[in-house]
Amino acid sequence: MTELTKLTLKTVKRVSKSDPTQQRRAKLVVAIEEQVKVLAAALKGETHMVRAKGWAKNEQGEKVAIEKMRQVRAWFFEQDSGWYVQCRYGSKVLDLGNGNAVFVKTLKEVETALSAFLAAARSGELDAAIEAGLNKRKAA
Repeated sequence: MTELTKLTLKTVKRVSKSDPTQQRRAKLVVAIEEQVKVLAAALKGETHMVRAKGWAKNEQGEKVAIEKMRQVRAWFFEQDSGWYVQCRYGSKVLDLGNGNAVFVKTLKEVETALSAFLAAARSGELDAAIEAGLNKRKAA
């Protein structure tokens, strides 16, 4: 204990410089921008792939870090003679007020819904929906 008495000790609570709401909003904006790329690939008849880091065993049985390509899941799907577009935060589908999806007639119109989601996320309109989704996760 004599070594610690030579030091200046204080009680401090660390303060985060970034607002969690701003972080969540930024995460959602990035995800929506990724969905725009998924839509562009879908319109061309392709799948959108991104690099993902993972682990695998080599010939000697050692774990090594690898990069592989993985497909990004689309937030839109075809059903009822049209397309449904959902806004997601992580794996949770966000409740948009009167429902959890936007219905459009064609695949090209999905871009309109994604643009609306992007504008709403940037302006903070979806902050309450994100918070509600996170609260559901904690309660479960």
